[in-house]
Amino acid sequence: MKRLTTILMALCTIGCGTHGSPSDAASQVTMASLLDEMISYDAVTGYPAVNYRAAQVSSYDRRTVDLHEPGWFANDDGAGFERLDTIRGRVEKVLFDEKGPGAITRIWMTTNDKRGTLRFYFDGASTPEIEIPAYDMARFPVTVGEALSLTHTHYEDELSKTGGNTFFLPLPYARSCRITLEESDYTVKIPRYYHVGYRTYDNGTNVRTFSLREVRKLTDKIAAVNRKLFSPETYTDGTECTRTVTPMSNGATSLHLPDGNKAIRSLTITLSEFDPADLVEIMQRTWLRIDFDGIRCVWCPLDCFFGAGTGAPASSNWYVSSDGKGTFTSRWVMPYAEHADLRLEKRTDIPFTAVITGYVDDFDWTAQTLYFHATYHDETSIPVNNDYNSPDNLDWNFTTITGRGVYCGDVLSLYNHCPDWYGEGDEKIWIDNDTFPSFMGTGTEDYYNCSWAPVVPFATPFGGAPRADEASSHGYNTFVRTRNLDVIPFGQRLQFDLEMLSWNPGAVDYRAAAFWYGTAASAATEKN
Repeated sequence: MKRLTTILMALCTIGCGTHGSPSDAASQVTMASLLDEMISYDAVTGYPAVNYRAAQVSSYDRRTVDLHEPGWFANDDGAGFERLDTIRGRVEKVLFDEKGPGAITRIWMTTNDKRGTLRFYFDGASTPEIEIPAYDMARFPVTVGEALSLTHTHYEDELSKTGGNTFFLPLPYARSCRITLEESDYTVKIPRYYHVGYRTYDNGTNVRTFSLREVRKLTDKIAAVNRKLFSPETYTDGTECTRTVTPMSNGATSLHLPDGNKAIRSLTITLSEFDPADLVEIMQRTWLRIDFDGIRCVWCPLDCFFGAGTGAPASSNWYVSSDGKGTFTSRWVMPYAEHADLRLEKRTDIPFTAVITGYVDDFDWTAQTLYFHATYHDETSIPVNNDYNSPDNLDWNFTTITGRGVYCGDVLSLYNHCPDWYGEGDEKIWIDNDTFPSFMGTGTEDYYNCSWAPVVPFATPFGGAPRADEASSHGYNTFVRTRNLDVIPFGQRLQFDLEMLSWNPGAVDYRAAAFWYGTAASAATEKN
């Protein structure tokens, strides 16, 4: 048995500036305000001041109706849509039709033939505000930058060939939004995969409806948002607290975080004095624990906490970064009301030195403020199946959180024992009293903002795939997704399941980390 070493670290305090959770008073939801929210690290630290419900409409197989009925794992996920409308003599497939006030926060699309016309109708208008001469958000009529319009790795330029794009420019609407697709022959079956993630605000919320004119006025702001997303700033104000420790299997170092209304605004761990070949074990078998106000909120292996997964390869997004060599940074804002403790727990005999650097600053704790959580569990030999009608198919529970909170992202790091693609299964995310998932997906890679297996490594401000060892998808693979405007608030409960479907039967070993904010009473399932 490996010996366990616990190093309890906390950081000293001096006076510093004040920061806080989102303002309780919100005037109007606009594209500009949503862009500001997108690049605010503080925005997710509290329950939304302007209340909304998050959900997703997708092209999932419409035979999926009920957990207890045939078709729950049906997999013709590129065929679903809402209905057919005839508009000015055109037959248009309705992909999305929701009443507001609301805002679209994420559009993911792909196909193997991009020919067609997309139209976006706002607030009941008979004329579309947006018309795109392709099933392809990469051809949006205004340049929004590569951070807000992510082209997938298998994308081909020709209209008749493979698409793939994730679009993050927010599209607010006061009363309604309808998205349609016109095809040359709607009876010809062409796979049209899509997700439209959106918010529905409380009735009476003041929302200014999207217009192309406003997008053009916001050109400079959109460019600045792109720059920030691609080059996230790590907080270095407030109190710099640094400690160098050499974890030993028979010793411990204890420290205490500064008391009061504070927040850890950035945390960097740099490892040294180790054989590079040992980094895999060090990162997987050294755990980070952080207790806020006496509550264990962070409990996660270092490799998953920092968004790298097994092997700790280079990985970077808005919230976390790994250089693949031993330096790891978190930009999650972690507030607390009175006190906090931070520790590393070393479950390996491999020696190394760790430099822990945190920046702690004052924080305006309000009734809306939530604690940051990073929770983890793993499981080996999970069966995956290519018979999508089998009664033995499994919805694997990624996490279930009870209480009130905001879901902000996750890491899926795995070993695939199958000879080829393992991730045919969809995400199913249930919120509060759902009788059908608020988020019903179309495939594991689609959830993680790419398309078409096999997946190749990629990185975006919103996550990516730091690791994909083999073109076949066999072996080690890691996905990361962090959420900005597409966070998911929940009032009582959130359940996140993944279907265990594949191209060939076999098994996978899953390591899953979830990032979320919650109250003192909120808790997630943990198996470790």
